[in-house]
Amino acid sequence: MSDKPSTPQPLTLTAADGYVLSATLYPANQPIGQLLVGSATGVPQGFYRRFAEYAASRGYTTLTLDYRGIGGSAPASLRGFDMDYLDWAEQDLAAAVEYLSRSELPLYMVGHSFGGHAFGLLPNHQAIQGLYTFGTGAGWHGWMPRGEQLRVLLMWRVIGPLIVRSKGYLAWRKLGMGEDLPKGVYQKWKHWCRYPRYFFEDPHMPGLEARFATITTPLTAVSATDDLWASPASRDAFMSAYRSADYRAITVDPASRQLKPLGHMGYFRPHAQPLWQDALDWFDQLDQAARAA
Repeated sequence: MSDKPSTPQPLTLTAADGYVLSATLYPANQPIGQLLVGSATGVPQGFYRRFAEYAASRGYTTLTLDYRGIGGSAPASLRGFDMDYLDWAEQDLAAAVEYLSRSELPLYMVGHSFGGHAFGLLPNHQAIQGLYTFGTGAGWHGWMPRGEQLRVLLMWRVIGPLIVRSKGYLAWRKLGMGEDLPKGVYQKWKHWCRYPRYFFEDPHMPGLEARFATITTPLTAVSATDDLWASPASRDAFMSAYRSADYRAITVDPASRQLKPLGHMGYFRPHAQPLWQDALDWFDQLDQAARAA
């Protein structure tokens, strides 16, 4: 199905705790379903615009949003801005799920990195009929190649603490590392990346793995062989927590798919459109199966 999408519609969402979020709706003219994009850490919603436009052209009305502290949802200054990393899932994405759930159309989610983590943290994940996530891994440096391990450890142990001590937040945009991050995100992210299985091994979050184990939603997780941050081994270490789900893992060798290098961010760049097609074909299959049931 091909459909020329309507003009994107800026909108605001209000989380359960009252925080106002910047979002964008990409309506399909003849919608067959809805998609929520769960962004990666520190990535503004505009990065997913081309994917959202493509999904809308395929009949999926798609919503992107900036998490609190990021892009259009950031305060004037991140210094002193108080939030928890978990807010992005339990508050911000949850508000988007609630908004999209007002429609009778089936709702699916596409994740990028943190988006695959966030799905299991959503208080209303039952409203989503399927998750297709790219580049979701456990975050531990030990899953990375040696050179990337050293680079990441330098950031966590030296550069990051110096920046945060000076600025009050992780001001790393000028280093070409992405959006500046609130202190609460930096602290939790650094802490969880100490563990081979990420936040499942955090002693301050008991019962989290049992919570993920209750999820039965169909899930697909894609990792590229050149993704230094979310290798297939890292993906498997994290996604194994969804042990009750109808789950499949896909490992993509960019060269064998005649794609340019993907790395951790290339999944949503224009040259990765064949991967977008795979995701939407899978959602089509889920919809057909649901109709036939």
